Amino acid sequence: MILIGENIHIISKSVKEAVLNKDETFFNNLIKNQSNMDYIDLNVGPAKGKFSGSLPWLTDLVQRENSNIGISFDTTNYDEMVEGFKKFKNKCHAFINSTPSDVEKFDNLSALAYATGSNIIALTLSKETGIPKSSDGRLELALDMYERFKDNGIEPAKIFFDPLVLPVTADQSQASEAINTIKMIKESFDPPVNTVVGLSNVSNGCPAQLRPIINRVFAVLAYGAGLDAAIIDAKDIELVRILRMLEHKNPETESDELYIRLATMIENFEELDDVSYNKNNREENLIIKTAGVILNKNVYSDSFTQI
Repeated sequence: MILIGENIHIISKSVKEAVLNKDETFFNNLIKNQSNMDYIDLNVGPAKGKFSGSLPWLTDLVQRENSNIGISFDTTNYDEMVEGFKKFKNKCHAFINSTPSDVEKFDNLSALAYATGSNIIALTLSKETGIPKSSDGRLELALDMYERFKDNGIEPAKIFFDPLVLPVTADQSQASEAINTIKMIKESFDPPVNTVVGLSNVSNGCPAQLRPIINRVFAVLAYGAGLDAAIIDAKDIELVRILRMLEHKNPETESDELYIRLATMIENFEELDDVSYNKNNREENLIIKTAGVILNKNVYSDSFTQI
């Protein structure tokens, strides 16, 4: 699985201040701390006013600190993204993050992806529909975008569809719909396309102590559905370990074996009730309870782990 570090994000107050102050030491540390990732996401938002030029500046820092890592260019400002790409030497080792189905943005970013040979993240939403509530609705948007990508010369292998994970605190049912969407997308295209999620979204708004387990279990279930890439918190070393473990099928603990069974369950359309686990193991109980919430079989509350 391709792992993309999310830790340079303009919403963070400390990141925002460091951009304004052009604090190279701050960002060099952030870049170094994401060396366990395949790509680093540079989320500079609209990059207007004082923030204009921040994406090419950050691109230079990434290449200077780690010339082997890829970059996910993440801005709503098309001109800023173009300037970022101008600074990046290995353009085919990049992501455009991201394009909705709206015609103007879609065509502009598709043209940039074609010109640079980069990967492109496509969001399953539009101005007309927003984010469809059902996996069928999201797949319909993906099918339409796929045809337009082909018309614009984009290879299927370069396309990464994002089913747009919503927080379990906002609409619990949407976590399982996102997993269903991933599975449907992986089964609906020939040649195949890829899938990606912004993983931390699923636990947004949850108590801090619950976020890691929700992120990890969702990632495991999504992996079973065929997830190809994830934008994640690079500081969550256990999450990274679990995802690498799933790839190589080399469990180190009983809980790892349960994670493998959960991924296999999704892959084979099996039921959570049929997954075996050690009921005397506190961690395995927590994993099963969390899977029940994500699959919308148990009701989410901030105290669901205690029930």
